Amino acid sequence: MIESFDQDANKKFMMGEFEAEFPIDFQYAKNHMWAIVSPENPALIRFGFAAYAVRLLQDVYFLDWLLDAPSKISAGQEIGSIESKKAESALFAPCEGELVRFNEALMDDPSSINVDKYGEGWLFEMRETDAIFLDVDQYIELLDSVWAKTQRTIKGQVHE
Repeated sequence: MIESFDQDANKKFMMGEFEAEFPIDFQYAKNHMWAIVSPENPALIRFGFAAYAVRLLQDVYFLDWLLDAPSKISAGQEIGSIESKKAESALFAPCEGELVRFNEALMDDPSSINVDKYGEGWLFEMRETDAIFLDVDQYIELLDSVWAKTQRTIKGQVHE
């Protein structure tokens, strides 16, 4: 697991006319969360929304958790919900493990998710797991493979 964040080292993915940036020293989950060793406790993995998710959500204004920390969770388990200008969505665990703490500052003001997604906008921390995440290149390949369908979904054109 990567242990640092270099703000100048990013890769980019074009979402139409908008550019989403991804730090190369982070790892990524398929549910569009980033993962990095917690700067406060190296035994914990910190998670937050990748730029792709933040761009699709736009202006997060409400965040709620369905459980208390600490809690054992399963990969894909619903752990909370989020509301934004564009969407209302359930939040799912990116991996199995022990959810140790939430970013309490977001409960009063989740706007950090919008303005500092790779810093103060982090969501929660988990005790280190054996989960395998994607590196930035693998994550961008995933985004490239789903972008056409995502655009149709945004435009309300999915009929599958």
